[in-house]
Amino acid sequence: MNATSDAARSSPADLPRRLGLLDALSVVVGVVIGAGIFLVPSNVAHELHSSLWILAVWVFAGVVSFLGALACAELGAMLPVTGGQYVYLREAWGPLVGFLCGWSMFTVARTAQVAWLGLMLAVFGSYFLPLSPLAARLVAVISIAAFTLINYRGVTLGAVVQKVFTSAKVLGLAIIIASAFLLSGRAPHPANPVAGPVALSSVGVALIACLLAFDGWVQISFVAGEIRNPDRNIPVALALGTAIVIAIYLLANLAYMRVLSIPEIAASLHVGADATERVLGTSGGSVVAVIILLSIIGTMNGCFLTSPRVYFAQARDGLFLRKFGEVHPRYQTPGFAILAQGAWSALLLLTGGTEALMDYAMFAMWLSYAVMVAGVIALRRSRPDLPRPYRMMGYPISPVLFLVVAGWFLLNMIVTRPGPSLAALGLIATGVPVFFVYKRRTHVASIAA
Repeated sequence: MNATSDAARSSPADLPRRLGLLDALSVVVGVVIGAGIFLVPSNVAHELHSSLWILAVWVFAGVVSFLGALACAELGAMLPVTGGQYVYLREAWGPLVGFLCGWSMFTVARTAQVAWLGLMLAVFGSYFLPLSPLAARLVAVISIAAFTLINYRGVTLGAVVQKVFTSAKVLGLAIIIASAFLLSGRAPHPANPVAGPVALSSVGVALIACLLAFDGWVQISFVAGEIRNPDRNIPVALALGTAIVIAIYLLANLAYMRVLSIPEIAASLHVGADATERVLGTSGGSVVAVIILLSIIGTMNGCFLTSPRVYFAQARDGLFLRKFGEVHPRYQTPGFAILAQGAWSALLLLTGGTEALMDYAMFAMWLSYAVMVAGVIALRRSRPDLPRPYRMMGYPISPVLFLVVAGWFLLNMIVTRPGPSLAALGLIATGVPVFFVYKRRTHVASIAA
């Protein structure tokens, strides 16, 4: 075992382990389930005109996400430290790769995600109170500030907010699903009950949409150093949480198809609202708007509960501004890292272009997922001595399958969205000289000491 790994596992925790299994589970479920399940099904139905094909693509996307979660579970149980994915890449591929992961997260990947979520919160909030574009951005900035403050003041407070809103969004989805099956008074819609020929390109477009709806499972790794009994709780939270999301997504799609035909789903801009209105009347739109707001809040809070821990871990390694590695003396949180994420997210929001930034973010995130899962294979070969309380099920087929899908996902983005994809690669590359600046600075400091 090298010195880095020894330090990672044996040094006293700088951030206290205050999160239990329920907290970890609420992060997985709460971050993954956002607004996607209310909007994405129409994109899928537009590409695939068969209920069986639609369900098959959702299942496949769920399985791929589940495999990614299992890989993350092995790494998280093996290296249960703050920083998660950054630490895994550092241990598997060296400090440069780990740094580039954290660099892309802070500069665009996770901060652009927060900016986009803040804007979506204002957009769906305008269902109840119409907002001008300027007012919507102001509300979005205020929401970013609120979640920054909540998580700045303590991981326990952030976890409580996470559990409350995760429970609320799951309950809301259960109401939608139950109403479709119990109150619709209709048999399942008979349109296209048998899968017919479908173009491979259509399957690919639909699969991308579904994979994006499942995104977020990796973020539990960022707070691995603050989870109690991580050897058990991280794998259980990832496996159970991803399975819960898969079940909810499949039931939601079945509910939509019970009350709407597939052409109606494909034509709908807000399929969740249209399906609920078909059952509950005009009040259904308000119900869905509230549930979407709860979903966005849960995901947004999860981003502040988890992502700043990556920058914190990097700073502790001397590979980010030293201030990011400070622990708040009273609240025991990476306070400056949380404030910095909030400030940079707000700046991205105010300067516009959040949709384009999300394209950059998705490419950067999926590239990091692929490198992380490949890290499971690399560490099995190079570091067989590391204790592995949990081993990825189906190895080596399971990580290889994930890597094939991830490679296809990235190649498809390069072909279909070359501008954002190449820009994302360029942004990641800018971290290379920054890394060597920090590395030199750390080296000089160690000599001086």
